[in-house]
Amino acid sequence: MSGSKLHEMKCEACRADAPQVSDEELADYMKKLPEWLPLSENGVLKLRRQFTFSNFVTAMTFSNNVADLAEAHGHHPEILTEWGSTTITWWTHKIKGLHSTDFIMAAKTDRIIRG
Repeated sequence: MSGSKLHEMKCEACRADAPQVSDEELADYMKKLPEWLPLSENGVLKLRRQFTFSNFVTAMTFSNNVADLAEAHGHHPEILTEWGSTTITWWTHKIKGLHSTDFIMAAKTDRIIRG
């Protein structure tokens, strides 16, 4: 991460044999993304954040912006949109866990909110 802001970093295509982030890397990333929660689902480590909005239309607009971001980078999250909230979950399907790309995409997701 050498001084670069996460949201400015380039995502790299992930191979099936790419390494998952280490515990040390995870701790470092979480300092940079304190609003995100690492969690394990069925043995797969994922990164999740819930965003709140004043209505469904705003939540849906945000969801669509995240979908556009994901498509542009070829890395796709789970998106759950409800009245007044959108939950985004990033992980790398090929490695069944977290890769540096997931943290870069989380930071880029945060930029959508911050503008």
